[in-house]
Amino acid sequence: MSNDTRTVQAYRASLLHFHADPAVAENAHAWHEDGLLVVENGRVLAAGDHDKLVSTLPPGTPVVDYRGQIITPGFIDTHLHFPQTDMIGSPAPDLLPWLENYTFPTERQFKDPVHARTVAEFFLDELLRNGTTTALVYCTVHKESVDAFFEASAARNLRMAGGKVLMDRNCPDFLRDTADLRDSEDLIRRWHNNGRALYAITPRFAPTSTPAQLGAAGELARAFPTTYIQTHVSESRDECAWVKSLYPDNRSYLQVYEHYGLMRPRAMFGHCIWLDDADFALMADTGAAISHCPTSNLFLGSGLFDVAKADSVKAHVSLGTDVGAGTSFSMLQTMNEAYKVARLKGSYLPALRMFYLATLGAARSMQLEGTIGNFAAGTEADFIVLDPKATPLLARRTANGDSLEETLFALALLGDDRAIRATYAAGKQVHERAR
Repeated sequence: MSNDTRTVQAYRASLLHFHADPAVAENAHAWHEDGLLVVENGRVLAAGDHDKLVSTLPPGTPVVDYRGQIITPGFIDTHLHFPQTDMIGSPAPDLLPWLENYTFPTERQFKDPVHARTVAEFFLDELLRNGTTTALVYCTVHKESVDAFFEASAARNLRMAGGKVLMDRNCPDFLRDTADLRDSEDLIRRWHNNGRALYAITPRFAPTSTPAQLGAAGELARAFPTTYIQTHVSESRDECAWVKSLYPDNRSYLQVYEHYGLMRPRAMFGHCIWLDDADFALMADTGAAISHCPTSNLFLGSGLFDVAKADSVKAHVSLGTDVGAGTSFSMLQTMNEAYKVARLKGSYLPALRMFYLATLGAARSMQLEGTIGNFAAGTEADFIVLDPKATPLLARRTANGDSLEETLFALALLGDDRAIRATYAAGKQVHERAR
């Protein structure tokens, strides 16, 4: 038996990935109509034209034939809540009553590790079914929920980030934590950079944390500078008014987080609807990132995010499903709603830009360019196979398209989980659509 541990696999399809933001650079994407993706030991070895690369393959290399399909990097979802899987689609007139009536009672159950593991398993399988290979995930206040999430993720060898929610006021007693963050520190030491896991320090949002807890979170972020920070900001008008009453000495809701040392690269802020010009500038200046969550913003009536304003200051922007206020695990459906929100705000999102935001744009927002997000040599081989003929309507529309932009636009506006033919993580197939 050979001692050669080299494992090379190849996939033939149309290839799409990005090396720059289409909003600011010409020729920001690479498109190979008849392409070949070559993977070695879970990483990208090469990506390009089939006819140029096929002769470089070692003899006997298996080539999976996906001709007629499009291979892209796996989608990256930068804001969602795995414990809210079972309450997706719950009715409420606004964010705050939705939290009170559905979110908090649902999250109470995650002290039970068996329940937490069951939901985590379903949640991750649903992400993979929708082509999402990396996500920045909120757990609950319970350490058990974090362990369940990362254990299920490790079993699938996924590049996932998540963390224990922090709340020490304005929440039910059964979910109330303290400003002592030793549990979070223990979880960081256990999970951050353990395999493909990444840890996120996770204050839910300023109203449910005392100044002492936000200060402790900032200290923890300084002690572990490669961790992520994730929270919510400026989602609804009522929420903004509430924060103003709780933190009257701060100029704005976003500035509360800056004051406590929670704005830096690897900090992800969900929503950002009601930011003013100074807030957008602060976001750009600190290297923090925005997760635009259009399906949840429309569902709760929170408002319309201004992607053009974010672009004007060169802030990092990505897309989040925000399950369970978000109404779909599908990043294609999230693109659909992001496009409509942009139109209502007077701007336009081309399909290429939306696919960038869901891949390399999100990787850049998470400071993971070079690790995931495109097919540069050496990146982790997380990729998906998109089927432009997944439904009769998609097949009819894409048959009449005459450009890549039209095909991608049809996938974004008409596609959902059915358009995901297969999902791969670190070169291994982790989902295949039922035939």
